[in-house]
Amino acid sequence: MEIQILLYDRMTALDAIGPYECLSRLDDAIIKMVGSTKGEIRTDTGFLGLTVDHSVNDVGPCDIILLPGGDSRAAMADEEIKSWIIRQHETTRFTTSVCTGSLILAAAGVIPNGKIASHWGAEKIIPKFGLSYSGERITQNGKIITAAGVSAGIDMGLWLCEALSDREMAQAIGLGLEYNPQPPHPYRDDDKLREIAIKKVT
Repeated sequence: MEIQILLYDRMTALDAIGPYECLSRLDDAIIKMVGSTKGEIRTDTGFLGLTVDHSVNDVGPCDIILLPGGDSRAAMADEEIKSWIIRQHETTRFTTSVCTGSLILAAAGVIPNGKIASHWGAEKIIPKFGLSYSGERITQNGKIITAAGVSAGIDMGLWLCEALSDREMAQAIGLGLEYNPQPPHPYRDDDKLREIAIKKVT
């Protein structure tokens, strides 16, 4: 089972690495890091580099593609990336995204209608593509699976593990990763925190 994960400059690292940590534990998983050109990309903070091993023009069909979010504007306009999405989507078992990676899918035109998940910061952008913002952690729209922002990619990774294997395997992988969120502070969503988050996280 081949999984291709898109890497591009100014992407958010955890959007890709969270699902990768889950899916790479499946027995038959082969994971390829793909992008417009081979070599290093820098993530959105500028501190971390990740390596593109395969050009989107050189890879064959696969079972899953995964698009991370971040500053996705350049990727949304990249014709090679969009062509790769369209080509792979024809035969994927699942076409997936985390955070604003769903905007790249939308820009490629592979989501004809319905709801998608994304980071809450993209809520007002999504209707421009004729789609609706779900506000959910994970949203399934046919074989398209979209996740909300950043950490939701781990949830989606475990969802995919169950879909591709079984519930027990997904639970075992979650246990091995010690995925049991217990934040050190109560979750809070208000205008003040959103203003800070836009500057720091999005």
